[in-house]
Amino acid sequence: MKYRFCGKSGLQLPVISLGLWHNFGESAEFDTVERIVRTAFDKGVTHFDLANNYGPPPGSAETNFGKILKNGLGVHRDEIIISSKAGHKMWDGPYGDGGSRKYMMASINQSLKRVGVEYFDIFYSHRYCPETPLEETVQALVDIVKQGKALYVGLSKYPVEKAAEACRMMEEQHVHCLIYQDRYNMVCRKPEEKHIELLNRCQLGFIAFSPLAQGLLTNRYLNGIPQDSRVHREGAFLHESDITEDWLIRARMLNKIAANRGQSLAQMSLSWILAKKYVTSVIAGVSSTAQLDDNLAAIDYDVFSEEDLRQIDALLGL
Repeated sequence: MKYRFCGKSGLQLPVISLGLWHNFGESAEFDTVERIVRTAFDKGVTHFDLANNYGPPPGSAETNFGKILKNGLGVHRDEIIISSKAGHKMWDGPYGDGGSRKYMMASINQSLKRVGVEYFDIFYSHRYCPETPLEETVQALVDIVKQGKALYVGLSKYPVEKAAEACRMMEEQHVHCLIYQDRYNMVCRKPEEKHIELLNRCQLGFIAFSPLAQGLLTNRYLNGIPQDSRVHREGAFLHESDITEDWLIRARMLNKIAANRGQSLAQMSLSWILAKKYVTSVIAGVSSTAQLDDNLAAIDYDVFSEEDLRQIDALLGL
């Protein structure tokens, strides 16, 4: 494993972190979940990314991770970075969503109980909430650090102006915003528009989620949509309309570039992100140890020729 320092801090994160979003809740086989987490740790993946609403159902990913800690992984607590978040809907009623102090404090207390730890290493505001004064959400994050419920705090999916303002507010209270998290991959490059400058200005680490675009940047759809694809599941983020004939042509060409590099399309997609010096880590979501091993193989191939980059951009219309 390789590690990179996270922004203006002494904290290092593995270049590939394990995300416990969709495949680690009650609907998953617990033995498989535990095997993936333990294998990841054995291979140097020391960062596990959670959120209060991860599952399904919401909360169950944290509960399962807590069980794994109790089953023995917890003896390595000081060798592990555990992150969680609050911001999206977690429970019904007016206090189970958003960025209010009420919700943020209740949420972290619930999450700590589910995971069975005294503190999180990193705790995020999971999204910007326009209905909540920014200073209220920021004050909650500052107090979470000062109360010892998290060692560091971060922001996820914030408009760049609001993220900059939040970072300034935290600094005024001597709490540095450690890290910014957003969707980032070869197809979705929105963070490049403004957020990269923010990272430099505020000295933030950057961690990318959805590096494979929910499966688009893998070989799974090169020949069409498999019957068991996630696009057929209710609530899926990838839709059948995303997998057009035009996309399939582009994906097959990308796959050829990857093959010429000695990689799968998924591995090249991860390597492409890791080639960016401003990226601290990439969050990988897997459903098996085989997928985990395949993702980890991308670590040693994070150098691209100018021609490879030119061809990738041309194929994606960039």
